This record gives sequence, structure tokens and C-alpha cells, in this order.
Amino acid sequence: MSFERPNIEKMSGYTPGEQSNDADTIKLNTNENPYPASPAVNECLAGISIDSLRRYPSPMANSFCNVAASLHGVSAENIIAANGSDELLRLILTTFVGNNESIATTLPSYSLYKVLAEIHDCAVVEIPLAADWSMAADFLSQLQNSNAKVVFLVNPHAPTGLLLSQEYLASIAENFSGILVIDEAYVDFIDPKLEYNSISLINLFDNVLILRTLSKGYSLAGLRFGYALGSKSLVSPMLFKTRDSYNTDTISQQLAVAALQSKEHAEIGWGKIRASRSQLISALNDLRLICLSSQSNFVLCQVPASIGAENLYFQLKQRKILVRYLVQDRLRDNLRISIGSEEENQALLAAITEIVNAN
Repeated sequence: MSFERPNIEKMSGYTPGEQSNDADTIKLNTNENPYPASPAVNECLAGISIDSLRRYPSPMANSFCNVAASLHGVSAENIIAANGSDELLRLILTTFVGNNESIATTLPSYSLYKVLAEIHDCAVVEIPLAADWSMAADFLSQLQNSNAKVVFLVNPHAPTGLLLSQEYLASIAENFSGILVIDEAYVDFIDPKLEYNSISLINLFDNVLILRTLSKGYSLAGLRFGYALGSKSLVSPMLFKTRDSYNTDTISQQLAVAALQSKEHAEIGWGKIRASRSQLISALNDLRLICLSSQSNFVLCQVPASIGAENLYFQLKQRKILVRYLVQDRLRDNLRISIGSEEENQALLAAITEIVNAN
């Protein structure tokens, strides 16, 4: 006898990327930052007194919200902190989407959106990307006709790494009657020359929520800390009604503050990753693994049929190099590869060269 709700019993759940305990394994499968967090974060961690953990943390993470507000040029009332941006996704569904309503996203996209919708027992409208992985020409009209309450757009997109302009996002916000969630997990890796900045959208539109995480750009994936920016009308109900009590802990709040306050250190790593990304794309293209023009800390590359994406994935795994093979329609001939350190990238390319030459 099962005690699960019927919708839970039918679902499969989220499949995370492989985690290896082997120190010799090169992990290029979960989009982690290859460079360590700021020394200021380490100093902050070392300075936390065990005695301070007797007390509950700041319920609203006030110090962090003030620092984040200053960084982005908004009010602290426009920010909510959470246990990773994944908690924010749950909060958005809990707060704004009824069981008889729906959410929308692109196909493909971050697979957790669909999983959370299944948990919430609401419908998902998936709007396929065009053949070149750009947004469908009639995306907005499909979105409007879907009657979705919320649309989730990863920007830069996952798993393609392609970037939507703030002008395009503004047109969605202006013409969509629901909430536009812009998931900017990879925003720190965008080429500064593109001058992308979506923060102003929260002042122009009361239906925009922007999600940020410290997992990628700030090298704190193990910390689980994220935040959202939006109008007070969107932030307040999540903050005061549906958020778990003390949802971020004392240690993570202090380390998150230290990370944002030492952004200059993180920016050095972002620059290295952008440079490595360009080099990796060029080298993979030369090996006939054709890559999209990514603005993230990963690349999506199409593997020739003569080699096979799944075969290449397993051959790399045998060489203790993990990349992501996505078992989804339209992606089965692709691999998603995280940008590693220079040494890791060179080891990857050497292994792929060996495999390609053997075929």
C-alpha cells in the first residue's frame, strides 16, 4: 500500500549530476566553478564562533539583503534570500500557482521546473525551441495562449548557454499577464561587452522575478544560498507568508555576505572561465564537436554520429572525466561540458583527441 499522493507516485523525481568521491576524477558535469571562493569567505568561516550557533539566525537574512541591495542598486525590500535558488522555485509555485493552474517554460530547459510542477500537481506547458535552439518565433503568442500563471526562462539558457537580451525579456514581461521568472544562475559568465543587465526590469514591471545563486559565480555550490529580486508585491508574500521559518542558517548568511563583499575576487575567476570557454569551444570545433556560442560556464556540443555522444560520455568516464549526457529528445547527440581549470580542460581535450583519432 502506498501513502504517496497520486501525483507523487507517478513522478520520477529530479536526477542530479554524478558526484565522485575519487579525488583524481575531473568533474565537468555539474557546472561547478573550478576556482575557490574568496579568501574573505574562508576568513569569515574561520571566525564564526560555535557559541553563536546557539541562537537562531536572522529570519529574513537582513544583513545579506542589505549587501545585495547595495550591490544591485535596489531596496532591501526587493530581495528575498533562500536555501539555494531551488527553494525560490518552490516558493514561487507555492505562492503564486494553484493546482488547477499551469506554468510554462522552454523545451529543453532546467529539468527541475517540471519536477517541482509535478510535486505541486500543476500542469506544465513546454514551448519547444527553434531548430537552431533560439526562442520560437511565436513564443510570446504560444505563451499568451497557454494561460500559464508563471513562465520560467533560464538566462543564459540551460543547457544551450545562449543568451536572451534584456530587450527581449522586457517584451515578454510587458505582454505576458503572468509572472516572468528569469533564472540567472549563470549570469556572472556573460561577456561584459554585451552589457547585459536585467535588474532594471524589476522597477519597470511588477511581474518580474530574477533569481540569483552563489553556487556558480561565487564558487559556493556546497553552501546552498540564493536570492531573488523583484517588486515588493512579489517578494513580500514569499517573505512573510510562504517562506519556511529561518530558511537560511547563520553560517550561510555570513559567508554569503563575505562573498558579495569580495566580488572583485570572484570576477577574476569569471574572466578566466570566459577565456577558457572561448579556447575550449575553438578546440572542440576543430575536433568536429560543434559547440553553440555559450555565455555560461559550460558548452553544449554536438557529437558526430561516427563517435556517438553516449559512447563519448562513457569513454571519458572510463578515463575519469565526467561530462553530462542528457537523455532527452533533441539532446541525445549532444554533451554538456562544464568549463574547468586550464589543466582540466587540457586533459579533456587530450582524451577527446585520443578517442576521436581511434574512430
